[in-house]
Amino acid sequence: MSLIVAARFTTFPAGEEAAQKLFNAGFVEEDVTLFFVNPRGQHARYPIGGDTGTDPGAKKAPKGAGLGVTLGAVLGAVVGVAIFAAFSAPIIVSLIAAGVGAYVGSLVGAMAATRETGKSGHHLAFHEEARDSGVLVAVHVSPDNQFDAARVLREAGGVAIERASGRWQQGRWADFDPLKTPEPLNEYSEKHA
Repeated sequence: MSLIVAARFTTFPAGEEAAQKLFNAGFVEEDVTLFFVNPRGQHARYPIGGDTGTDPGAKKAPKGAGLGVTLGAVLGAVVGVAIFAAFSAPIIVSLIAAGVGAYVGSLVGAMAATRETGKSGHHLAFHEEARDSGVLVAVHVSPDNQFDAARVLREAGGVAIERASGRWQQGRWADFDPLKTPEPLNEYSEKHA
């Protein structure tokens, strides 16, 4: 596995300028690459699109739907009985009201459960750990020059500077995974490496 240092830039011209600064600092062309990282959810990992099989926010939806069915059916039945008693409507009205209540309750329960997941932070934490989109400039480095590469990238305006272990083949990061949580390379790790 190769040691790789990378930083994100907002535009290709900014990334190309950073690459030129790396060349000026002694890094060779075969050890520097730049490419665009798509926004979250747009990496086409599945045939119908997306990055994951399910939305993390939908994890509690089945429980919410089950609770909603129960409460909706009870509420629908109560409304049906009230209509039956007040208007001498047939018993079928109570059954229809209970069925409609169950359906509406399941929908409301599922939606409420997904909203609560977002508020509790589970869904938000998933996205905060992921890599942001933008132009990524990656440098194949050695343990001796990794902090030099990070310094050049930082001075060139790079953000979210990270260190990774991966396969570097034919002048590019061959096994780059946009869904993998980046390992930040910061000043603390630079001073204590």
